[in-house]
Formats: sequence, structure tokens, C-alpha cells
Amino acid sequence: MDCTVRWTGGEGMTFLAETGSNHVVAMDGAADGGGRNPAPRPMEMVLVGTGGCAAYDVVVILRKSGQAVTACDVKLTSERAETDPKLFTKMHMHFVVRGKNLK
Repeated sequence: MDCTVRWTGGEGMTFLAETGSNHVVAMDGAADGGGRNPAPRPMEMVLVGTGGCAAYDVVVILRKSGQAVTACDVKLTSERAETDPKLFTKMHMHFVVRGKNLK
């Protein structure tokens, strides 16, 4: 798996990422860091990707075990360090899975 992230240049902080599957995702920084807000922040994309991977795995595992899953939501909340690099220091995932006769 691979991707390329390119800064669009100029005064802003917009980046375009092209995935190995040929999809393009835009990202932008916060206004106080030179961004203009047309797209999610890169760290929001990390959170989105984490939630997407986790929900994907939950659905796949439940389906493989014969469960009739009809919905899977995951709400992610996080905390980040105060100083650069502002890494995630906490992350919580709350899953709500719906289906018929789930075990």
C-alpha cells in the first residue's frame, strides 16, 4: 500500500494525497497555521482512517462468524498533546452495532 502527499504550494497549507488505488483526498491546515479550511485537517484524516479501519474489521469479523449485521457506527473521541508534534495522547472508540439476533 502506498500514497503520495503533495503540498499545493503558494501561501496556503492545502495538501492533496493520491492513494495507491488512484483516489485523491484533500487536506488543509487550520487558519492559525496558514490553512484556509476547504478540507479536513491531516490529523482528522488519521482519526477518520483509524475509525474506518476498526469499523471495517468489526463488520468483516462479525459477518465471517455468521452474524446478520445491518449497521456499524463508531464514534471516536481523542486528545492531543499541547505542543508540537501534537500526537494523539488518548483515543476512545465507541461502537454501536445493529443487526438481527446478534450474539
